Amino acid sequence: MINEFHTKSVEETEAVGKKLALSLDKEKPHFIAMYGDLGVGKTAFVRGLASVLAPSSRVKSPTYTVVNRYDSAPLPLYHLDVYRIDDEDELYSIGFDDYVNTGICVVEWSENIPDSIPCDAIKVSIEKEGENFESRKITIEVR
Repeated sequence: MINEFHTKSVEETEAVGKKLALSLDKEKPHFIAMYGDLGVGKTAFVRGLASVLAPSSRVKSPTYTVVNRYDSAPLPLYHLDVYRIDDEDELYSIGFDDYVNTGICVVEWSENIPDSIPCDAIKVSIEKEGENFESRKITIEVR
């Protein structure tokens, strides 16, 4: 199933993330593969997800830390940024397998790790739309 959303603000982008979080079975691991250019709103989308999955968390981009963990019940929320991951060995050296199998794993820059994305991943693409700097088209593909 593919859903498409059009947002005109950061708050609306966060609301789409929240909507996705509300639809998830929070008892089982999920993989959310995020796609989109720099500054398009991937972290804002994750803030919306975390507002439901790990409500007391302060979400920030994991650009320099690679992985941020937000404790939530019953599974942790892992937020990864793989922009600077160069190969499969480096990906797995950060504990990638553990994140995928033990929590809700949201990965920014998933286009950099195409061979490591599980076949049942939820795919989220965000792109700028129109003349308004804040307008976005968000496409969510759930298998």
